[in-house]
Amino acid sequence: MSNTDTIEQTIAFVKETLKNAEGGHDWFHIQRVFKNSLLIAKDEKKADPLVVGLGALLHDIADAKFYDGDETVGPKMAQEFLSSIGVKKNIINHVVKIIENISFKGGNFSQKFTSLELNIVQDADRLDAIGAIGIARCFNYGGFKNRKLYDPDIEPKMNMTKEQYKKNDSPTINHFYEKLLLLKDRMNTETGKKLAEKRHDYMETFLKQFYDEINGRA
Repeated sequence: MSNTDTIEQTIAFVKETLKNAEGGHDWFHIQRVFKNSLLIAKDEKKADPLVVGLGALLHDIADAKFYDGDETVGPKMAQEFLSSIGVKKNIINHVVKIIENISFKGGNFSQKFTSLELNIVQDADRLDAIGAIGIARCFNYGGFKNRKLYDPDIEPKMNMTKEQYKKNDSPTINHFYEKLLLLKDRMNTETGKKLAEKRHDYMETFLKQFYDEINGRA
C-alpha cells in the first residue's frame, strides 16, 4: 500500500471514530494538527513524512481525558488500526510512542521517548492550543465540563503534578496560566517557535481585554 493510501485510510478511520467527539478534540482539531505538522515538516527535511502524518492523525484518537484518564486506550486503538491495514511494525511503534509522549500533562511530564517526528507533531498540537483557535477550544472544553469562566478567588495552580493536572477543575481562564501561556517557550522546532509567537501575542491581547471588561474598564 502506498503512503497516500495509508494516510487516506487513516483519515477515514479518524473521521468515523471521532464523529461524536467534543468540539475541541474532534476531526477538525485533528485536521488542523495534521496541516500544521505538514507545514512544520517542510522545514525539517530529515523527518519521515509518513510517521509525521500518522502521528498527527492518530494523536488524539482516544484522548485519556475522555476515557477516565486511561492513557492506554489511544495507543492500543492506533496500534490495532495500523496493524489492520498492513503498516510496517517499525512505523507503528514510532507512531504509538508519539501518542504516548505528546501530551502536556501539567508541564512536569518527562518524555521517555524523543524523535524529530514527535517534536513536529507536538509543536503542531500545541499550536492548536494557543491563539484564536486555542481560546475557542479552551472555553468550549470548559463549557463541556461545566466549569466557571472566571473566579478571582481561585488562583491558577502552577507546577502541578501529572495527577493533579488531570484532576484539575479550575475556572477556564486559569487554564491560560496553567498551560496555554507556557506553550510558546516549550516549542521544539524553529518553525513552531515562529508560528507560536503570533498566537501567544493574540492570547495576551485577549486577556487584557477580558480583564478590562471584567473590571469595567472597557
